[in-house]
Amino acid sequence: MLKLTLESLLVKSISKNRVVSITCLINHDQINIFDLINLTFHKNEQIAFRSAWILENIYIKYQDRFLPHAAYFLEKYPLQNNLSCRRHYGKILALMSHKKANPVLQEVLYQQDTQQLAEKTFEWLIDEKVPVAIKSFCLNILANLSPKHGWIKDELLQTIDYLIDKESIGFFSKAKKIRQQLK
Repeated sequence: MLKLTLESLLVKSISKNRVVSITCLINHDQINIFDLINLTFHKNEQIAFRSAWILENIYIKYQDRFLPHAAYFLEKYPLQNNLSCRRHYGKILALMSHKKANPVLQEVLYQQDTQQLAEKTFEWLIDEKVPVAIKSFCLNILANLSPKHGWIKDELLQTIDYLIDKESIGFFSKAKKIRQQLK
């Protein structure tokens, strides 16, 4: 699918069903994932958000199609400034870094500069403007990356202690699970 055609599909509000149907276009080679990742940085925040939503769905349903673009996604991750897109980017990286993730995707991840990914994820975690849903994914990402970077565990536990009184009950619940994971 041409970038302009995909972009035109994303101008108007779309439902979950529409996201699923657009995601299915990947099976017919009608979506260029490289272009889709670039659309997540569109100046129109709604187009960017909808693109990220579709990208997340492609990651979940068509990992084999996402795989050739995984390194490009990881390169773009630290540059994402749209909060709506960060939620989807965070979820993708949380899934990608999970110990039960596709081993090929894990290998792509660990060949990247995960130090930079961890640092950016910490920035998102401590940013007061970042919603708790994104922070939840940040906790997962950092816990998942901690075996590769020994410094993450102590820094993450200290950050959780700092944020625990500042965030919602949802954050508290997630923090409790992350503490268990880090033991």
